[in-house]
Amino acid sequence: MNLNELQPALGSRQTRNRVGRGTSSGNGKTAGRGQKGQKARGKTRLGFEGGQMPLYRRIPKRGFTNISRKEFAVVNLDKLNNFDNGTEVTPALLIEQGVVKNQRDGIKVLGNGQLEKKLTIKAHKFSAAAVKAIEQAGGSTEVI
Repeated sequence: MNLNELQPALGSRQTRNRVGRGTSSGNGKTAGRGQKGQKARGKTRLGFEGGQMPLYRRIPKRGFTNISRKEFAVVNLDKLNNFDNGTEVTPALLIEQGVVKNQRDGIKVLGNGQLEKKLTIKAHKFSAAAVKAIEQAGGSTEVI
């Protein structure tokens, strides 16, 4: 087979139906929209219910969304056991090693699991339990 012999699979490429191109085309005059009515004249917006109060306005609104909320990527202590003793763990190193996929607004270290290595950890936030566990293992914490 050569490049000039390549063809799409049969039935995979279908020509677009061009409506409103004369009566003999089968989709002329009303262009497949039927006679009169709102759908024949134009589109209605998403969620429109014919003038009835739409669902998104009938349902009560609750709560509050903080627009300046910061979302932190979470790292637990047991994930930090992968590093060697004496390593300086930074956000860049965590992303490079695949512990964290996306830094978001920062990295927060939580105290789930046991830490058996002596590490220097640099992060944006630490839980109190994490700081205690890191210092017990002989490591240190630094808030960036």
